[in-house]
Formats: sequence, C-alpha cells, structure tokens
Amino acid sequence: MPDDAPKPAPRRRLITRRRLLVAGGGLVGAAAALVGYQQLLRFGRSGEKVIADHRVQLPSTTPRMVIARGRDPALNVRAALERLGGMQRFVRPEDIVVIKPNIGWERTPAQGANTHPVIVAALVRACRDSGARRVVVTDCPVRKSRAAFERSGILAAAREAGAEVVIPEESRLVKVVISARLGVWDVLEPFALATKIINVPVAKRHPALGYSCGMKNWLGITNMLRLEFHNDLQRSIAELAALMRPTLTVVDASRILLANSPDGGSLDDVKRLHAIAAGTDPVAMDAWGAEQTGVTRDAMPEFLALTERMGLGTRDWRGLQPEQLVSSGDGLPL
Repeated sequence: MPDDAPKPAPRRRLITRRRLLVAGGGLVGAAAALVGYQQLLRFGRSGEKVIADHRVQLPSTTPRMVIARGRDPALNVRAALERLGGMQRFVRPEDIVVIKPNIGWERTPAQGANTHPVIVAALVRACRDSGARRVVVTDCPVRKSRAAFERSGILAAAREAGAEVVIPEESRLVKVVISARLGVWDVLEPFALATKIINVPVAKRHPALGYSCGMKNWLGITNMLRLEFHNDLQRSIAELAALMRPTLTVVDASRILLANSPDGGSLDDVKRLHAIAAGTDPVAMDAWGAEQTGVTRDAMPEFLALTERMGLGTRDWRGLQPEQLVSSGDGLPL
C-alpha cells in the first residue's frame, strides 16, 4: 500500500468531539451539540461502563484455530475465515464491529511494527459482506497518532474497504471499569459501543516481554501513557485480556519483526513468514504468535500462564489441532 495512496472518505463515520465543535458554530452551538450527542448515545462520561463479552457460540464442528500460509495476506484471511464457517458465523446484520489492529508506530508495512493494512482491509470487507451496520477501525498509537495511521497504510486501506477510521484525538472517551486493581479508565468510545470486536495484532519481538501479540494489543484501547502499565505489566495485560473478550482474533505473522522492537525501523530485522492464524482462543493465539517470533514455551511471559489460570484459554495451541491451509496466488509484496 503506497504511502501516498488516495484516502477516500468513509461511508459512515462516528460523531466525534472535533466534528461536533466544527458543526456547532461557537460555544453555544458546541454545547448544544454535545448535549444532543450524549442523549443520542444515552450515556454520558460520568457513568462507569462495563465492556461486554463479545464471544459467540460456534458449532462443535468449527475449528477453534486455523493457520493459513501464502504470499497474499488477503487470501490467507479469506481462506481462514472460510474454514471457520465464514465471517457470518461471527458478525450478524446490524452489528457494530470494532476491528483493533496494532497501529502503535509510525512505520511502513514492510517494517513489521504494525498490522499489515491488507489484512485489516480484508477483515473490513468480510464484516461488511456479512451485513454489519458499522465497521470501525481504531487504536491508540504510542505517539503521533495520525502519522502512525497514515504511514502504516491502515488509514487508507481501511477507508477504501468501507470502514470508519477513528483516530484517538478525534474520539470521545468513556469511563470503563477495567478490573478491581486497575480501576476505571478512559477508553475510546468505539470499544464501549461495539457489539462485536475483532483483535488483529501483529506478532513481533518485545524487549520487556519477549514478544508482543494479541493480549498486549489491548493496551491500545486507551490513550494512557504506556509507562503507566510497566510497574506490573504482566498482570495488567492479563486483566485487560479478562476484560476484552473478542469475537475473533487474527494474528498477523506475514512478516515478523525480530529485533529493535517494538517500533523497529530496519528491514534487516524483518523475517517474512507469509502466515496468519485465526481463532477464538486468545491464549492459544498468543502462544502461536510467540513461537513464530522464536520464543519457546519455557520462555513465554507470565501473563500467558495468568490468563490460562483465569480460564481464558490454553497455551497448548497444538492441542487445539489447528487446521493448516495454504492459500494460492502470488499476492502483494510484504
């Protein structure tokens, strides 16, 4: 996805604070618009909200994990979804779907620091084809939000596929109960509105944890500084995973950043694997992602054991007997 690709307007867009202020015509207009917006959503910032459990019940014959390999990441996504029964198994008409990629850094797709834009776009199209009322793509980058959305290629790719893209500075925040220990955080509004959530992390090495994948990706639901989590990062990730129970997890292992993570920069640090994994067990998906980066089971971080004890899934991804697929086509360069 070229950096200078055109950025068509999304089909439908969230109402944001910035748009309301522009449309309001001064302080009085802005105040009236904000009141109307709160009435429209039927909750204000003062209340504490609880994120819903977004998991779905699947037939017993549906695999819990599918691994697809091939040079075209979009074909890999389509092949994996087809074996899982299609996106219609997860997304129904009138759903509000939030797709949560990793857009943490101002890096190009080839540098491997963020989720590949082609994978994000393929998921957006699948959700729209399943009749979703709204498909929202959002994340909180570590810094320079719009620059990260643009340079990652995700802003243009997601909009072209028909998603609303919400940059955190343009989103309203709502107070959400995270856990008894972490308390209440300001969270990007789309996560409170969603009826389905798809987690789309990129697997890569991480200096503090060994690797970064799906459960760490939930740090991006808030614009809080990342350093605020590092006093007890392992438990914070586990408690976030207990809160954010996604409908589906799709791990991007199309190219793996093996050094100088999490932001990367050098193409010499990137290994091309041309693979994705999709499934409903977030612990297993993380364990698979960790192994793709070279982390062994014995060296996996504490939060994986914590989430397994919480009953969120299993670290033994092989025990799920994942189906292995090979998609066709030359695809796009990674």
